[in-house]
Amino acid sequence: MKQHYSAVLEVGDGVFEVLSTSGDTHLGGDDFDKKIVDWLASTFKNDEGIDLLKDKQALQRLTEAAEKAKMELSTLTQANISLPFITATADGPKHIEATLSRAKFEELCSDLIDRLKTPVNNALKDAKLSVSNLDEVILVGGSTRIPAVQETVRKITGKDPNVTVNPDEVVSLGAAVQVEFWLEM
Repeated sequence: MKQHYSAVLEVGDGVFEVLSTSGDTHLGGDDFDKKIVDWLASTFKNDEGIDLLKDKQALQRLTEAAEKAKMELSTLTQANISLPFITATADGPKHIEATLSRAKFEELCSDLIDRLKTPVNNALKDAKLSVSNLDEVILVGGSTRIPAVQETVRKITGKDPNVTVNPDEVVSLGAAVQVEFWLEM
């Protein structure tokens, strides 16, 4: 599901009050994957003259490799992408062997990173708060592991994002806390 939302919550006495939300429903992890897919396909087309985006099987393999590379670049400074036998010509099989640096990934995705700023700023504005009113910043969703996403949020809020909670599980954990609170009432 594609979406990037920012929300401002006030938490106290077991109650989570949503002060504001703002989002971009057309921005998510798949968009970051697509930037890598397009880069790989463009490079391959320039080198081999073959458009892999027109080959469904090759496109699926590119997409899987792109997602893996994106995930690796959250902890490593470069990702090696190896796709043997991605296609074939009369001359024989063709392969992709590429190295994607984190810096290149961030360059490819700079427009996506910039799009994160508006929902964060709008959520603060709608809650009538400034960044100085924030006690903590918690990031939700797998793509928040991307260092450039974390750095962008850090620059906007002036706070290091709390990374003690798994961003894939934080919504479920919040729901569990709410259920526990309501059961104890």
